[in-house]
Amino acid sequence: MRPRIALCLLLGCVSRGGLTAQADDTHWAFVAPVRSPQEIDAIVDARLRDEGLRRSPEAPRLTLLRRVTLDLIGLPPTPTEIDAFMADSSVNAYERVVDRLLASARYGEKMALPWLDAARYADSNGFQQDGDTFQWYWRDWLVRELNNDTPYNELSIAMLAGDLLPDATDDDRLATAFNRNHLLNGEGGAIGEENRFIAMFDRVDATATTWLGLTMSCAQCHDHKYDPITQRDYYGLLDAFNRVPESGIVDGSPSRFRIAPPVLEVANAAQRARRNELIDALARVEEGDAFKTARDAAQAQLDAFNRDEWPRVMVMSDAQPRETQVLTRGEYLKPNERVAFATPAFLPPLALDAPRNRLGFAQWLFDDANPLVARVAVNRAWQTFFGSGLVATPEDFGTQSAVPLHQELLDTLAVEFRTSGWKTKALHRLIVTSAVYKQSSEVSASLFEQDPTNTLLARAPRLRLPSMLLRDSALAASGLLDGTLGGAPVYPYQPERVWEPLAITKERDFAYPASQGNDLYRRSLYTFWRRTIAPANMFDVSQRQSCRVRVETTNSPLHALTTLNDPTWIEAARMLAQRVMHESSEARVQLASAFVRVIGRVPSEREATLLDAMLARQREFYSADREATTALLSIGASPRDSALLEVDHAALTIACLGIFNLDEALTRE
Repeated sequence: MRPRIALCLLLGCVSRGGLTAQADDTHWAFVAPVRSPQEIDAIVDARLRDEGLRRSPEAPRLTLLRRVTLDLIGLPPTPTEIDAFMADSSVNAYERVVDRLLASARYGEKMALPWLDAARYADSNGFQQDGDTFQWYWRDWLVRELNNDTPYNELSIAMLAGDLLPDATDDDRLATAFNRNHLLNGEGGAIGEENRFIAMFDRVDATATTWLGLTMSCAQCHDHKYDPITQRDYYGLLDAFNRVPESGIVDGSPSRFRIAPPVLEVANAAQRARRNELIDALARVEEGDAFKTARDAAQAQLDAFNRDEWPRVMVMSDAQPRETQVLTRGEYLKPNERVAFATPAFLPPLALDAPRNRLGFAQWLFDDANPLVARVAVNRAWQTFFGSGLVATPEDFGTQSAVPLHQELLDTLAVEFRTSGWKTKALHRLIVTSAVYKQSSEVSASLFEQDPTNTLLARAPRLRLPSMLLRDSALAASGLLDGTLGGAPVYPYQPERVWEPLAITKERDFAYPASQGNDLYRRSLYTFWRRTIAPANMFDVSQRQSCRVRVETTNSPLHALTTLNDPTWIEAARMLAQRVMHESSEARVQLASAFVRVIGRVPSEREATLLDAMLARQREFYSADREATTALLSIGASPRDSALLEVDHAALTIACLGIFNLDEALTRE
């Protein structure tokens, strides 16, 4: 990095022209953003000129197609989509692809992933008993809203305070599950009031991190050391979350599902009909000792249904107002002065006629005068497509945050997002159709030396795909991916006895209930997420213990061990081999077809020769070891076409597995 950039970062006041004096000591993020008359490309170009640089040339068309497809829907383009794009010579061919992807139902599935990390979403509570929940109904609501392009302000207000909206619907109430996705303690000896405060602290942290980009948890025990957030500010906001009729613990029964009220019952017609049948059956049993056994059996059947099959989503409610006090050192047993609901005093004030509750707070977030919310949102959108935000600390926009070298761009996008009506798809379209996004990721030695982290945006980032997208991409290329949208969590391949560490008592069965049939091949979004033991092949994700908004990239050896040995990838390779063997009897054509499905382009002559050699070696190996051949072809539940020669199928399976593990397959160029 050039000295001037480093100095600007040190001083914390960077502009396109270098150092600038600030009129006062107000932190840049606490001042309302101002829109530049220029757009993304012009703003970045001007900044690059200051550094003696220019944008990289546009990436090849096939690279662009694979990049934007992975970025917008999390899946690779199909051969049909590749052919259609390459045959489209119109000037807006790329824009048409973008519009098609934005309209895809897969868009919501992809864009829900960072929201799940922010919402600390999981399918169980955590702690020793780790009871299951029905919070997946909220996950499905989120995907639907993202696909419908519900404006960001409406989406957010619903998540924070949907239950308080006038004439609130069940969907509005369901949205508030965002703040009931935290850990819940059902262990014996758990102190309810202590855990109730832990849940409230978590809600304040998740809300402040997600929408304000502030580390408000620092003020739980004392005034913030760096930002102008007082302890009184903290508890004034916490008051909005201190009205939930909750005890702080979940039902102590050892059943599979352990739910803490308040809840929203979301049963469908079939479930309601079944419940009515059980109620009627119980009512038909006559009273008296002679019928006690039958009555007990009918009651047990109804109880089991209500406990394990009647869906109840944990949601927010203000049905139990409480007095809120500042806690000395954040200790729930040491209440001090009483406080009323208030927004942080250093930010623009809440309107006088605004409700003094979560709804008033949620609406205040989207007041035009709020300097943070739009910036925080567009920064996370930028992170989605560039791997890092314009502010490299998406969880912290305070005075200790990373300083944006492209603040003019950040502010312009923030104002554009707000004035567009908070339309997320329009923001995403604006970013992915920019020349900055469409640059090549190739980097010269001199450019790498000058800007190794690509802070100046003189090239496109080259990003390792996260484990969820790698798994989905392998399933898609193989033809195994089941495209069912939404539904209950599924249980794909996991190591044997993966949940055994939880089975320390006999109160409930922690055997892993492996899925069958198409449920094995659902998108990773739908994999059951046990909070205490996350899916073993999701090696680079948030553990969903607390709110996380920063993208993590891994170079763990577990990455390669998973993509080379996990049954998901081996089965996907086997089925990809079977798929291309059905298309052609020529080995080179089979390899080329597999390469296109995974990489998105035809292999070069040198690559084709290397693949030929690999296939020949594998054919030689499996010809000499029929036991290994049978073992390989038996991995995975999907049926094998017995008409295919076993040795040829096994050899091509390993070749396809090698293609899955090529650097180009594991990265987004």
